[in-house]
Amino acid sequence: MDKRIIEPRPWMVGAGFVPAVEVRGAEKVLYVAGVVSVDATGAPLHEGDMLGQLIEAIDILEAVLKEGGCSLSDIVRLTTYTTDMDAFRRVRPTVQKRFDDANCRYAASLIGVARLARPQDLLELEATAVV
Repeated sequence: MDKRIIEPRPWMVGAGFVPAVEVRGAEKVLYVAGVVSVDATGAPLHEGDMLGQLIEAIDILEAVLKEGGCSLSDIVRLTTYTTDMDAFRRVRPTVQKRFDDANCRYAASLIGVARLARPQDLLELEATAVV
């Protein structure tokens, strides 16, 4: 598989995401539906805590990727939905190192929404991974 980062205007270098990722010769594509901060029974975790929810959601995302034969470095697209854009932008740099350490450079969208499926959910992650 060949991945090529497309950055015609590299102002995003160091931001943790890129405008586009081209993939050729992919063996597998894994689409990960919305991941939120929940425990093993599906009960919400970290109510009111954006950082806690983000870390938990990434942990779950990583577990789903692993189960699907992928890893964080295979993510080519990450969409984040949040009910609190300011709080998300404050905590994102704290966890970006995890993606950087995994050599994960992905095309991204950050979308502010009025509400998610459960009122206590502050964010939801969707990802596409390619191997």
